[in-house]
Amino acid sequence: MKPAGKSSQGWREIGGRRVYLRSKWEANFARYLQWLKDKGQIQEWEHEPETFWFDGIRRGVCSYLPDFKVTEKAGSLTYYEVKGYMDAKSKTKLARMKKYHPAIKLVVVDEAWFRASNKTLRGLVPGWE
Repeated sequence: MKPAGKSSQGWREIGGRRVYLRSKWEANFARYLQWLKDKGQIQEWEHEPETFWFDGIRRGVCSYLPDFKVTEKAGSLTYYEVKGYMDAKSKTKLARMKKYHPAIKLVVVDEAWFRASNKTLRGLVPGWE
């Protein structure tokens, strides 16, 4: 059985840009970010624009590509990872991000976030799946 949010991968047009998203949750989160941008609550969002490397790591997880990069209203950056489930590789990536890039603000958007937000955002965010 697929974890929640892991179906419906494919191309979507959101905010005038065409992006390939790996799940319905990623698609809805992109729509949410566009909604925030349209309301002036964030400056910009990007999907998978930047890879972080773990210098000195030669085996296993050597890099990490967060799902979203958000430029906040004040200009600071926040990265978001949309996760339906947390496997060992994902846990390693997140742990290495903390160790090798401690200044980077990274937020994990998980099932609990979607459960808490789904009813409210479904009525507010255009195109919510």
